[in-house]
This record gives sequence, C-alpha cells and structure tokens, in this order.
Amino acid sequence: MSIYAFAEIEEGKVKRINASARYPSKQSGNVFYDADEVICSDDAPLRIKGFHAIVAFKARHVFISRDVVGGKPLYYNPEEFAFSSFKSYFDTEAIELMPGEVLKLNYDGSIEERHYYSFHDVFRKEEASVDELVERIEKSLENFKPGNSCIAFSGGVDSSLLAALYDVQLINVTASREEEEHVRYAAKLLGREIEVYRFGEQEVKEVLPEVVKAIETTNPLQVSIGIPVYLAMKFAKSLGYNQVIFGQGADELFGGYKRYESLNYEELEDALLSDVKNLGKNNLVRDVKLSYRAEVKLLTPYLQWDIISAAMNIPVDLKVRREDGRVIRKYVLRKIAEKYVPKELAYRDKKAVQYSTKTSTILEKIAKKAGMNLAEYLEGL
Repeated sequence: MSIYAFAEIEEGKVKRINASARYPSKQSGNVFYDADEVICSDDAPLRIKGFHAIVAFKARHVFISRDVVGGKPLYYNPEEFAFSSFKSYFDTEAIELMPGEVLKLNYDGSIEERHYYSFHDVFRKEEASVDELVERIEKSLENFKPGNSCIAFSGGVDSSLLAALYDVQLINVTASREEEEHVRYAAKLLGREIEVYRFGEQEVKEVLPEVVKAIETTNPLQVSIGIPVYLAMKFAKSLGYNQVIFGQGADELFGGYKRYESLNYEELEDALLSDVKNLGKNNLVRDVKLSYRAEVKLLTPYLQWDIISAAMNIPVDLKVRREDGRVIRKYVLRKIAEKYVPKELAYRDKKAVQYSTKTSTILEKIAKKAGMNLAEYLEGL
C-alpha cells in the first residue's frame, strides 16, 4: 500500500496516529515518505531534487508535499484526516495533492497554509551550450548508483545505453517470440546475459485484476502498458531484486514519439514541454502505483533532476532531427549512445511496449472471447 496514515483526533489534538509505509516508501518517526531526501519546509518542491511524496505529522499540523512533476501519487481527505498513495483507501472523496503543492493541514481539518510551485519554478531556462548540456546528461547517467537492481531491457536505445553504463542483470518480459529473439541478440551485442520471462494469455488474465486495482483506472492504454511493467517488476522480485531500472522519460525528454515527426519547431517545443510536465499524470503515477503493489522500487535514471534540467534546454531540432530526407527521433540521445553501444542498437526504432510485447493483442483477444470490446471488458472487472 506504500503510504497510508490517519489520525484519531480528540478536542483538536491528535490522540493516536495509525500509519504504515511499505517499501519502497519509508517511515522516520512521524514522517512517512517516498523520496530520496526529506525536507519539510514550505519550499520543499524547490529544494528536494527528485520525485517525492511526504506526509509529516507535526505538533500543530500535518505537512504534505509533492514534487512539481507529480511523479509520486498522494491523496488526502481532511474530514477523514487520512493520507494515502491510493485513492481506494478512502471511505469518501480522495483529494489529490497537486504536483508542486505544499499543504499544512490543522488537526481540525482546516488549511493553515498552502503553497504551489510550478514546473518552471524548478526547471528554468539556462544559458549553456549544447555540448555543456550533453556533458551534464552523460555525467549524471554515469554517476547514477543502480544498487541491487536489474534493468528492464528492450534492446532499444534507452535501455541499451543504460545496460552499457550499469553492470547489473538484464531482464525482459514479453509474449512475442520476435522480441525475445531481438533482446537476446541485443544483449549478446553488449556482451551481457539476459533473463527472459515469456508470458501468455493465462498470465495476463491472472495479473489483470491486480493491475487495474493498483493503477486505479480501466483506461485500455494505461492497462495495456501497466501489464508488462507489472510483470517485469514481479519477475525482478522473483529473481531476488527489489529495484528495477526503467527507461521512463527518455521519449518525452528527447523526442521519441512518432507523433512528434509531423510538428514544426514551435509545435514540437510545446508538445515536448507539455509531455514532460505531464509525465506524472500520464505515466509515472501508473508505474509507481504498480511498484507499490509489487513492493519494488522503480529507478528512472533519465529522470534525475539535472538531466531533466539539461534536456529541457537542448533545442528541439536536436531531438527530432531532419537529416538527408529522413527523420531521426531522439537524435541527441542516439548520438550519446553511439559512444557506448553498437550503432545498430543506438539507431534502432522500437514499438511501444504494449505492442512490442503483444500485450494489446492478448487483451483484445481476451475481451473478444467474452463478447465485448476491451473498454467494456475492463470496466466490468
């Protein structure tokens, strides 16, 4: 469940705090958090250099804070005086603490203070050359400490670069024979071993209710992405790992989506900025909730604060590059990867995970057998 806390109040004072923080979240005294550092100040989103969700029971109030990207979910209800990483743990309405919001809640349920910080308060325009920005990205990736983790490896540029940088186990989950053949070949090119878990319709049916419950939506796209992510986390855990490295953020930061190809410079700037600002809502909250369910820590080297800051200052025509009559997405990341991995991996195009693993195909098949379209089937779970 990760963070779950509520207080029993008598005459405006806390009688008892009932709380828990399961891995990867932590507890320190009356502070419950999922963060690499804890700062309980009004400007916490400006000072904490990473994703965070914090609930701290103080003498006169409860302090709650969330990062400006919204990478960690956090909900509250002042009437129940409850706080959780999941909406489903509330008896009544769950109010989402917004990205970049800091709230001090009195024990009578009233708001003492509220502060909001925006994405641009943290990630500002910089005067730096492209070479300087690229060097910062490389150094941050090189200096990342993977610990006791494994890499969810797809054989594309994002995970291949990470595999070249970190000497940790590679894993892959897929229902596709073609993908399995490719990831084994790609791992061999990198001189690495890989553990592959092949799943099928039965495995998807088994985890489907768990995934829907964890991500708290029946949206077909979110579910079809969530299933291979969750299976990768469960597979990693079965191999003895409590942390999994994913390549999340690379597409948004460096221009990886095919829909970017048709945009002009200004449209591309707007689309990339919007996608990075909404990374939490569109992707990370889903994956973090799945990590809470699996009790596995999600590691995202591309989403280190310094990398986000540097990447946001790289001109977009170096992300989606038009060269010799063709379009190269994630151009600047591929140029970095060339230094570490074979060129065929650095420039390989890759399908979205729900398609490359054939998860979408399996889900459609399951729904069709039940005589429904996928949206109807998921809503009926």
